[in-house]
Amino acid sequence: MIIGLVLTMGLFQGCGEASKEEAKKTDDKKPTVAYVINNLNDTFQTFILDAAQTYAKENDVNFIVENAKEDVIKQQDLVHSLIERDVDAIIVVPTDTSAMGPITDAAMDAKIPLCYVNRNPYAGKEDKMPENVYYVGANEITGGQMQMNFIGKEINGKGNIAILMGILGNEGALKRTLGVKEVIKEKYPEVKVLAEETGLWQRDKGLAIAENWITTYGDDLSAIISNNDEMALGAIQALKNNGLLKNVKVIGLDATPDALNSVEKGELSATVFQDAKGQGATAAKNVIDVIQGKSVANKVTYIPFKLITKENLNDFK
Repeated sequence: MIIGLVLTMGLFQGCGEASKEEAKKTDDKKPTVAYVINNLNDTFQTFILDAAQTYAKENDVNFIVENAKEDVIKQQDLVHSLIERDVDAIIVVPTDTSAMGPITDAAMDAKIPLCYVNRNPYAGKEDKMPENVYYVGANEITGGQMQMNFIGKEINGKGNIAILMGILGNEGALKRTLGVKEVIKEKYPEVKVLAEETGLWQRDKGLAIAENWITTYGDDLSAIISNNDEMALGAIQALKNNGLLKNVKVIGLDATPDALNSVEKGELSATVFQDAKGQGATAAKNVIDVIQGKSVANKVTYIPFKLITKENLNDFK
């Protein structure tokens, strides 16, 4: 199985605000795909980016990376700039899935194929996606359901949990959290959610929030469910700092290399595998196929989640 995607020092050369001068350096004979990431500090997103870039290079396509730094206006401006630079296709990781209308409209007006990856601005309204707009990601609600099904068994169907959420308004944060709560309602009525707070997908935020929860709830806390691995690893550090690691179950989502190492050490109880390589490569394939005049079979592609525990860890390393 594939998960340990290694980023090399040269991977992101030209990232950030690539200038028009930089754009001129690309091979004019090759098509150019632009990738607008939400934030290069988002560890898991860089794995998806790596896979997309690798696929583009393997198919002799130029690849430009721009960093929106979690700023939706900046992301919209970057897309407009890329269109002015005559790129052939654009892949976007939305900073805010509710604010992608201007990006979609701009790409459609320019007749440029657009693929959203990992965060779906058309969730629940996929039938309204315009022509040459695609989405590749995971069915987010199932990730949260998988997490809670595991934790429910680990705490014998009763206890108190807390939820570390990603950026509010983000589809992944909303749907994963909803999935957790649906399973509680359907299967674990004796489980109570003591707290839920956004850690912005960041490890340091997860640590700080978990420290506050430990101060507030102490031994009453049975488990922490995190929308991603980075925040989960922050919670693990907080529990270690307070000597509570053995008392509280923690589950993340993404199956990053750091998370897999933590599972192996017996710290992180489990994580949920989100196929970064599958998402990134499929997003790149979709837009490159359109550029090359090929048909794309599915406007929406869901890459399935898989639960990882210490027992099946070796299948994912």
